[in-house]
Order: sequence, then C-alpha cells, then structure tokens
Amino acid sequence: MKSADRPPAEPIAAAVAAVRIRIEAACARCGRDPGGVTLVAVSKTKPAADVVQAVDAGQTVFGENRVQEALAKQAEVDRDVAWHLVGALQRNKARHAVGAFALLHGIDDSKLLREIDRRAAARGIRQAVLLQVRLGDESSKSGVDPVDLPALIDDAARLDHVELRGLMTIPPPVERAEQARPWFVRLRELRDAEAVRTDLDLFDLSMGMTGDFEVAVEEGATLVRVGTAIFGARGH
Repeated sequence: MKSADRPPAEPIAAAVAAVRIRIEAACARCGRDPGGVTLVAVSKTKPAADVVQAVDAGQTVFGENRVQEALAKQAEVDRDVAWHLVGALQRNKARHAVGAFALLHGIDDSKLLREIDRRAAARGIRQAVLLQVRLGDESSKSGVDPVDLPALIDDAARLDHVELRGLMTIPPPVERAEQARPWFVRLRELRDAEAVRTDLDLFDLSMGMTGDFEVAVEEGATLVRVGTAIFGARGH
C-alpha cells in the first residue's frame, strides 16, 4: 500500500483514545478499575502501518483472526506489542500459532488442546489459552456447548504446557448492545461456577466487540476485542 493511500495517523490515535474513554466510563458505571480491562485492537485485514499508528497512540495488544496474516504482520511491525489470536484455530495451524501469540482466544476442542500442548512442550513453553463457549443456538459458530464445558476445562487442566486463563464468547447478532447483556452474564456465571468447581484461576473473560463492548465491560469482561471502532470497516 502506498503511503498516500494510508489513513492519516490522527484518526486511529483519536479512535484508540475514544474507545479507552468509553471503557473507563463503563468501568465507572459498575465500580470497576479500568486497569482490569485490556483493549485488544483487532487489526485483521488492516495493514501493518495501521498497527504502527495504533502503537504510537499507546495501544499494545492486537488481535488477528488468521495465523498466516498475523505472522506476516508481526514481521512488519517491529514494536514491543502482544499479539492475540482471536479467531478459531485449525489444528494444522497449531504449530505456527504456538509461541507466536501471547493468548489464543478461540479454543474449543480437546484434540486441539492436546496438539497445542504437544507443540508448546517442543518449544519449552506454556501456551496461554481461552476456551470459546457457544452460548447461542448457532450450530455453525465455533465454541463448546456449555454442557460440555466442564469436561473441556478438565482436559485443559491436565496438560502441562497449556495455561488456561478463562473463557471467550461471541454472542449471537443483536440489534442493540443491551440485548447482548444476557450472553455476557451467562459467560460470567459459567466462569464463576467452573472456578468454584475446579479451584482454577479462570480470571479472563474475553467478550465484547465494537457494537457491545461497553455492556461487556459492565458484566465483567477483562478483554474486549475492538476492531471497527479503531481501524474502520474491514476489507475482505
């Protein structure tokens, strides 16, 4: 992309600042410390130059959906930032993803967990993951059914090179942000119940995107995945 085609830095910087203000306001409404919410700027389909502009605005955590696109972008962005994989991970891509991302958000399968564990063991690391929970009646969407979540958590807990940090969800589409609240409440309740059952520190809740992240923060999100509100509409 030619430099003349890139959006000016100021709109991205202003957008990052605006999203942070909205997170702080949501925290104030529910009595939370804004320091407990991490903004994951979802940069999928956007050029590395946009990521650099966001970094210059103080953003340090970025989310990508596709492993290969993310790895190429990481090579271009020579900055001290953390990369999260927020999309589903295919088992045959695990060898590329393990160690390349600080956190894998969309894990929903025991076989995939074991492959991650195997790849992490080979690298001598522990790979941090979140388990994606499918809360709506959407059979095409990734995620473990809530009834199967305890077994998947138990599987993750048995793996020496997997660090289970919590849960993630993508609610069914809604017209208004407030309509997503029951899904966020449900994920928090599932996390709390599993933390009691297992005595695991399932701290993180990855929930909320551009259209509903403020509601998610009010219901306990520790990670919000915001793309469009920072980088504008995505390409394909």
